[in-house]
Amino acid sequence: MTQASSSSPSSAPGHNRSRPAVFIDGEAGTTGLEIRDRLAKLSGIEVKSIAPEKRKDPAARKDLMAEVDLVVLCLPDDAAKEATALADGLAGGGPRIVDASTAHRVADGWAYGFPEMDKAQTATIRASRRVANPGCYPTGGIALIRPLVSAGLMPADYPVTVNAVSGYSGGGKAMIETYDKGTAPLFELYGLGLEHKHVPELQLYSGLSRRPIFVPSVGNYFKGMLVSVPLHLDTLPGKPSARDLEACLEAHYAGSRLVSVVKAGDPSAKGGRLDALALNDTDKLELRVFANEAHRQAVLVARLDNLGKGAAGAAVQNIGIMLGVET
Repeated sequence: MTQASSSSPSSAPGHNRSRPAVFIDGEAGTTGLEIRDRLAKLSGIEVKSIAPEKRKDPAARKDLMAEVDLVVLCLPDDAAKEATALADGLAGGGPRIVDASTAHRVADGWAYGFPEMDKAQTATIRASRRVANPGCYPTGGIALIRPLVSAGLMPADYPVTVNAVSGYSGGGKAMIETYDKGTAPLFELYGLGLEHKHVPELQLYSGLSRRPIFVPSVGNYFKGMLVSVPLHLDTLPGKPSARDLEACLEAHYAGSRLVSVVKAGDPSAKGGRLDALALNDTDKLELRVFANEAHRQAVLVARLDNLGKGAAGAAVQNIGIMLGVET
């Protein structure tokens, strides 16, 4: 895949303002509201809104796009593609874009908005006009798998299984309504047709040549996420120990502000249990390696807030990188 074409912030519309301006197209949804709340707390960014009655008016949205430096798309996939076409039709290529939908995550011309993915990704995002915000599940899965593939500890064609559970806020408007009404089950697996929309980015950015099996689930709580990858250590090249895997993750994320590797035996996983809600209201991403060396088995686990590092927090992080604003 090709990365997005580069552009400095000074080439964006409206650069003569004292601070960059952002328009959230689709700000009334869960992710849009969360991004707006976060941006409102930043003195270095001006947030522009469209009148509620004009939210679906293409001409009004295009006019507002022409006034800002960056647009955040919090829309369904088809609507995000239409909004991108509106922006592309503006003078100078239009404003820079962060797309929170699934529409462009594996598309040519779009940078993937996971700054910690590798050492060069922050610079790629900073130089890009079009950035696709990662999915919440792939954020955890890629964070665990990519370093191992890059280091040769896991073959690209390894038969990976990714299991995950999220709070229901990650399921969109229809799912949220069923839980708010009390009509949803306490826990359920879904995506059992093995065609979940997050699989393409999970495979591509993990560096896997074999399509992973992804089994998502949702619990009866608002937000919080665990992503786990089970491994038979003796099936990996060189038959690494759990500590080898942990050391690989530590090296990959050394110096990261938001991603940390929690060492085995840390008391936060009391009795071999891990609370999915423990990182709520933060943008942190914690990675762990649980193992039983006697059985040569391990489980890699990522913990995050699906609305934080898994959605709105990641979007604001990318906005800050692209506009040169501290977040």
